[in-house]
Amino acid sequence: MNMPIKQHTIGKPVSVSGIGLHTGKPVTLTFHPAPDNHGFIFRRTDLEGNPEVPADVSLVVDTSRGTTLGKNNVNVHTVEHVLAALAGLEFDNILIDLDGPEPPAMDGSAAKFAEALMQAGRVTQESPREYFEIEEAVHLVEEDRKVELAVLPAHSFRATVMIDFDSETLKPQHATLDSMKSFGETVADSRTFCFLHELESLHAAGLIQGGSLDNAVVVAEKPIEAEHLARLHTLFGREDIQPEPGVLNPEGFRHDNEPARHKLLDLVGDLALIGMPIKGHILATRPGHKANVELAKKIKAQIKQRKIARRFQKEEKKGVVFDINAIQEILPHRYPFLLVDKIVDFGENTITGVKNVTMNEPFFQGHFPGNPIMPGVLQLEAMGQVGGILLLNTIDNPQSIWVYFVAIDNVRFKKPVIPGDTLVLELELTALKRSICKMTGKGYVDGQLVCSADLVASVVPKNKL
Repeated sequence: MNMPIKQHTIGKPVSVSGIGLHTGKPVTLTFHPAPDNHGFIFRRTDLEGNPEVPADVSLVVDTSRGTTLGKNNVNVHTVEHVLAALAGLEFDNILIDLDGPEPPAMDGSAAKFAEALMQAGRVTQESPREYFEIEEAVHLVEEDRKVELAVLPAHSFRATVMIDFDSETLKPQHATLDSMKSFGETVADSRTFCFLHELESLHAAGLIQGGSLDNAVVVAEKPIEAEHLARLHTLFGREDIQPEPGVLNPEGFRHDNEPARHKLLDLVGDLALIGMPIKGHILATRPGHKANVELAKKIKAQIKQRKIARRFQKEEKKGVVFDINAIQEILPHRYPFLLVDKIVDFGENTITGVKNVTMNEPFFQGHFPGNPIMPGVLQLEAMGQVGGILLLNTIDNPQSIWVYFVAIDNVRFKKPVIPGDTLVLELELTALKRSICKMTGKGYVDGQLVCSADLVASVVPKNKL
């Protein structure tokens, strides 16, 4: 029997110091040991009360030129390289002190953070390490930016990144990480990079005030004129920049595919915001922080759905999220008014339920006996019951609340629903404010739309009735 893999922290505090990439201000970062199940948390020691910001994808507030976390108006900028070192070296619980708004840029990679962590030592903790194994492929596409990311089912972690900037100087390239075990050797030292025209516009906009050839690789796509070259000598404080197209850093790239490796580093750091390591094969074309974070959100939503599903669904059934037994644990309704037979899809804001309409339904005895039609009000009730299950995403204990209709708008009945039909109900949560939720619902039979409505419900705790 395989022994469970345990969580890990570091053996002692360790610090690194430098300047922030965007602020250009001196900053010291200190890694501290943390207890089991603590995760990664940033602490701003320069602010009153030492406010903490957990490394959680739900707290991402900006991805324009790095990944920024924020909570209660306290931000931590450019966290991806620190998180890449932590996740890449397979640590689980670390408290990260910062006496400024962003970690030091160091050399533009995760190498210095990784070195500090290894210097602090590795301590095995008591709790088992929890992994999320991808069972259904997750896809993300941004057609306008030619970005595509996918995570495929696999029993271990693997990632491949491909980049293509349509540049004559920086050719298309790829990088692969077959296991986190090789992160420190193959990925950690790959530096952030940008094109010369990007760097100058960012600097003029007040960003990357700490950026230099010591913490980034800069690529020029065309020859640099003498006047421009003189400005660069002043900007970087270096006289060894050459005017030819290519890498401005005199030492060149550390690896032939260093830019692709750095994109892989950023991906590892951004996915650390999921909160647990994943087992899956990631394929990423032209990834960036925005896409990475959106992918992390999709995976985090899958984790939440699976936890909810396994809480109520005791027996796994192919193609079924909740069977009738699970539904009866979630909803207070009972025969003859329980109008949902199973849930077949359950997302963060969407759900699909099924109602098998039979001649044995009690309402057919008195509703058009010679021409049995499922009453429209019951189609809406079935829709509302499916929507009530969707609220599991926002309410930890569904048994503690009642859900009441307060408005039904834009109701349409397109076609009668009769015995023998399978009514498939699809709902999407469109708004949730305090105790009021809004959903759009559609019902289908054999792929044809039979009913639709906009539903507004009130969520009332039972103890307030």
